Amino acid sequence: MNQTAKDFLARCFAPGSTIALLLRTESPAKTQQRIVTLPQALAPRYLGWLAHENHNGANVYVAANPLRPGSRKRTKESIASVRHIYLDIDEDGDARLAALRASNAVPSASAILSTSPGKYQVFWRVEGFNFEQQELTLKRLAIAYGGDPACTDCNRVLRIPGFLNRKYSPAHSVTVEYGSQQPWEPTDFQLEDLAEVTPVSARGYDARKGPHKDTRSEDDWAFVCAQLANGKDSGKLTHELAVRRADKPNPVYYAQRTVDVASARQWLLEGAPIDDVITMLHERRRFELPTALCSARAREIVATAQRMVARRKIA
Repeated sequence: MNQTAKDFLARCFAPGSTIALLLRTESPAKTQQRIVTLPQALAPRYLGWLAHENHNGANVYVAANPLRPGSRKRTKESIASVRHIYLDIDEDGDARLAALRASNAVPSASAILSTSPGKYQVFWRVEGFNFEQQELTLKRLAIAYGGDPACTDCNRVLRIPGFLNRKYSPAHSVTVEYGSQQPWEPTDFQLEDLAEVTPVSARGYDARKGPHKDTRSEDDWAFVCAQLANGKDSGKLTHELAVRRADKPNPVYYAQRTVDVASARQWLLEGAPIDDVITMLHERRRFELPTALCSARAREIVATAQRMVARRKIA
């Protein structure tokens, strides 16, 4: 019996929940989906069958949110409620995970899965979210911390610890680290500031909604970029922005991140090597943050700036 998988599913879902399990084999391509109750999934015989399929090459996943009782498919319409917020980190995982841990914009994770070397899936147990709030939060998480932008659907499936990730050779054992088990609410995620440091030109135009109207954060972005281009000292600019935006939940954090992302973007556009940009950001904040977290934060900010520069070139 797979005790790790059993414990994970029992922690993630309420007793009696209906859940969706997905088994996917890469070669030959084969997909199996099972809609079962949590007690059925936790039965030794069922866990044994999942372990057998995993041993024979199938990757094992579970939908992050429970389904309505009687559901036959894992569609968005069949999702009963928002049980989890999640983030899929596929690139530069250790640095981005460290930046996530250091951030005060999100609460501590309920579980962090190591799905393969340097790749992670992060879960937050939540309550009080509707589907619109969940989708917006998932998108903001992906933007702010460099997660997979495709992982923003309420019916998304994620891996289960205790099984092997069969996408690699040799296969990687999926492990889990548990954190706080209290459910978090929408107000615990302060992601507006992190997402809004992306300038309008990087967001593009949404034909369904028309031109995007500037927000105060976008005005801040334009102000910071102009001041940096004119050679203003970053420390003075950070202080000025924090004073201007005293309405923010954490004005200093907001100002530091906005100034640093704008600086990194400017340096990259000027042709500075990525490693040099990381070093400059690290040196700027090294007296304010622990060394390991400061380094991880610098790498995450440079990755954010790189995406902005790439979108600017496409546009």
